[in-house]
Amino acid sequence: MKLAEQIKVLCVRSNISVSELARRVGTSPQNFNAKLKRETFTVSDLEEIAKAVDCEFERNFVLKNGDKV
Repeated sequence: MKLAEQIKVLCVRSNISVSELARRVGTSPQNFNAKLKRETFTVSDLEEIAKAVDCEFERNFVLKNGDKV
């Protein structure tokens, strides 16, 4: 699943619109939708999105042996 799709699912499950999420992270819905189309979110953007909907964001690489980096 692409990042934009994940963010949209997050909005649905958090019972908010994408526009509301944009406002919560301090940007306009137009700018946020442009970032969704380009999928140009930084890790700090994703952490801020998680904070805005009161959830956790985890980022890591998982090696074939199961170790996370």
